[in-house]
Formats: sequence, C-alpha cells, structure tokens
Amino acid sequence: MTAFPRHQGALDLLKQRSRYRSLMPRAGHDFASNDYLGLAGSDLLRQAAQEALARGVPVGAGGSRLLRGNDDEHSLLETEAAEVFGTERALFMGGGFQANTAIFATLPGHDDLILHDALIHASAHDGMRLGRAKTQAFAHNDPAAAEQAILDWQSTNTGRIWLAIETVYSMDGDKARVAEFMVLANKYDAVLVADEAHATGVYGANGLGLTHAFASNANLLTLHTCGKGLGVSGALICGHSALIDTLINKARGFIFATAPSPLNAAIVRVALRHLAESTDLQHRAHDTIAHAHTEAARLCGLTDPETQIIPVIIGKDAPTMECAAAMQSKGYDIRGIRPPTVPRNTSRLRISITGNVSKQVITKMFTDLAPLLEATS
Repeated sequence: MTAFPRHQGALDLLKQRSRYRSLMPRAGHDFASNDYLGLAGSDLLRQAAQEALARGVPVGAGGSRLLRGNDDEHSLLETEAAEVFGTERALFMGGGFQANTAIFATLPGHDDLILHDALIHASAHDGMRLGRAKTQAFAHNDPAAAEQAILDWQSTNTGRIWLAIETVYSMDGDKARVAEFMVLANKYDAVLVADEAHATGVYGANGLGLTHAFASNANLLTLHTCGKGLGVSGALICGHSALIDTLINKARGFIFATAPSPLNAAIVRVALRHLAESTDLQHRAHDTIAHAHTEAARLCGLTDPETQIIPVIIGKDAPTMECAAAMQSKGYDIRGIRPPTVPRNTSRLRISITGNVSKQVITKMFTDLAPLLEATS
C-alpha cells in the first residue's frame, strides 16, 4: 500500500489524461528554451563570470538584502539597469516569478482593481491571490474591452486601476498593443504593469522592451527577467522610486528571501551593457526569427507567428505529447504544453526560436514537423 494514496491517485490520473510531467535532460537542437540571443552559454558571459570571480565577487549573498546580503554588485546593477531602461529606479530580485508575485501582492491597495489580460502569467495570478486588491480579467489583448471594464469600475469605485499585461505572451507569442494600453493608463490615471520577460533582449530599441518609448512615464512599471534573452537569472523591476521603495519595505518575497547571487548580478551587468551598446545580437535574432516565420509558413502552413515564440496548436493532450516525442526522437528539443499552462483543448507545441540553432536546422525541423502535423489534422 502506498504511503500517500491521495497523491499517488492524482498522479495516476494525470498519466491517464496525458498531463503527467517529469524532468527531462537537455537533448537535441534547442527549440524549447528562452535563450533567445544564445547568451546563456556564450563566451561573453563566461568571461564575465571569470573576471567577476577574479576580482573577488562572492558567489552567495549570505542573507537577505535588508540584512548583510546587500552586495555592491546588486546596487551597481540596479543603478545601471535604471539608466539603461530609462527609469527612475530598478530593483533586482531572484527571478521573474518571485518579482511578479511581489508586484501584485504588494503594490495595489484594497480599494484598487487589478485589471489584467486574460492570458497573464501564473506568477501574476499567485500575486493577486496574496494581495488585497480586487481583480478582473479582460479579453486577451483587447484595449476596448479593458476600457469598458475601466469605465464600469470607475462608475462606482474610486480606487486606482493597475492595468496588467505581458508585452510578448509566453505561450501564444503575440505582441501586446502596448501604445494603446499606455493611452488607457494615461487617460484613466491607471498604472500600466508590463511584463517584458519575453521581449527583453529581442524587441524595442536595443532590445530594451516594447514599452521602452514610455520608460520615463511615472505610471509605468516594468519587469525585465534576466534568465531569458539576457542569458543569466534574476529579474529587474523598473519604475518610480515610491513603488520600488514600497517593494523594499513591504514585499515579503523581497524582505524574507536570501538575496540573489552577487556573481549573477555582475554577469547581468555585462549582458545589459552589451545590449545597450550593440545591436548585433538583436539583429541576428530578428534575421533568424524571420527565416523561421518564412519556413513555418512554407512547410507547415503556419502563417501567423509574430515573434520568436511559435505556437503549434494541436488541441488534445495525447496527440500533442506524441508529436513532441516524435520530434524529440528526430533530434529536436520541442516540448508539448498542456493545461493548466494553456486553456483546455489548446494543447500545443511551443516552438522557441533561440540563438542556439542555425537557419539550416530550422528549415530541417519544419520539414520534419510537416508530416506529423498533417497526420494529426
């Protein structure tokens, strides 16, 4: 008899529904990671780590930022990040999930409304559950629906609205209508909270994000993760000083967490500096992404991808995982995505165009994918 029958039963049910998850080793060509610029294993960051260690930067922080864990590398990174992203302040945290949760759990008040895109990230939902504000979803990437929800709210409430979006959506790969949402935020005295996780490094001037044109707006708060396009780990929350200081004083995920590695902070500084000073990586990424879009359309009939994230929606869970396994057996690291990560009946392959694959490999991958997709249709 199993020691945990309830848990084992739930796991068995996941297996029956083709929703069981397990850890897999890295294998095959990288069409699964978020290493969009190919920086994670680059000589640039390897050398940055070696130089930081040589000058005595510690690997561990040893405590929270409010105790002894506040290293000079954290402060230098935050100063440089605010300058690079064009914001008043920046705050470095251990990861995007932790940072997003801290934002929504801490900043909106109990009289406020968090009005969020229907496809906002799970970390935002967790933060909202921990916070005091009311929450409401609006139809995906629909400024008109968001505006109607604002008008309805403001007809009977006086609290502030926090308008939450992603600038590139992690599972659908589409871009937010950023300028229109910024107009709404300005018009209704709302704060636009923009998660730039999948845009940082790839989109905007020098890869500085799709909200970069509005960076100086006091009512814009942005999140730039450091473990995707930047190739390291951690996250930078960028915005007005009052918001950053509130997080330092009240965000439990900041106050009670051991500080991020000072070594990581030093490496992120190098990645950010490279981004600010050169467009080479960004141009190379755009060229590779454009090639992928062309081949996706030519070989697989996928005609509407917008970004480096190409969703191939199959629908049912089992066929999706079978297709993913078939592609893995051919040497491509492509993963199947199932509910609850995506809505029911929209299970998909999430094809990520990274800086670790060549155009030739991309063409061969779509060539091998085409008959599999035809078999599932």
